[in-house]
Amino acid sequence: MTFDFTGKKVLVAGGSRGIGRSIALGFAAGGAAVSICARNAAGLEATRAEIAAHGVNAHALPADLANQAQIEAWVAAAAAALGGVDVLVNNAGIAHIGNLGSTSPADFDRLFAVNVKGLFLCSQAALPKLIEDGGGSILNMCSVAATIGIPDRFAYSMTKGATLSMTLSIARDYVTQGIRCNCISPGRVHTPFVDGFLAKNYPGQEQEMFEKLAATQPIGRMGTPAEIAEMAYFISSDAGKFITGSNFTVDGGFSGIKM
Repeated sequence: MTFDFTGKKVLVAGGSRGIGRSIALGFAAGGAAVSICARNAAGLEATRAEIAAHGVNAHALPADLANQAQIEAWVAAAAAALGGVDVLVNNAGIAHIGNLGSTSPADFDRLFAVNVKGLFLCSQAALPKLIEDGGGSILNMCSVAATIGIPDRFAYSMTKGATLSMTLSIARDYVTQGIRCNCISPGRVHTPFVDGFLAKNYPGQEQEMFEKLAATQPIGRMGTPAEIAEMAYFISSDAGKFITGSNFTVDGGFSGIKM
């Protein structure tokens, strides 16, 4: 952690575990006041306590990313608790395995509601607070799936393509009001989701499949949540104040190196 966020007010959607948790804790370590939301109340409170252990203002509120009223309530409560909003990190999202033929309309709607509409609702709710405070940063968690065809990720890839497009649109529309908007596109990152996915789909073969997935990245391993978080800090800090409308790929060479 090399960035000073003292006095900054940071909101992290999906901040209870994985990449979101790592991002939230790093901002707190840098001195920021942090609010997080997620659906899992128990996990949310556990992470809030970890944030508070850094001696900063820590706030959390359970919220469903697809529920407009809950998201608006979270942003309003967070802004009141922290004293404003300087940074919004849209990290929350869900995955799905399936191609065009096997993806049901219900699955399609479910992913769109969380990954696309959820990002829209969080950004729209935070927008007046960011403008009121003189500008700030919106950082969206995208994916290499937004720009590369990945097998059996039809609906998920669709939502990440939308994430990239929304990032560019927000950056263009609000640049004159001091709001920067960027996104990070990770490759495979070792999170609780990966462990759960392997346990569900490959019982007894978890280690073998983990190694196969890790090997798809030229660097030879999956990333860690902390490595994605480091990029988030740079983009959101004063060191990144000349950056907007950009997509940062952090994928161990997956999208740029052919082996």
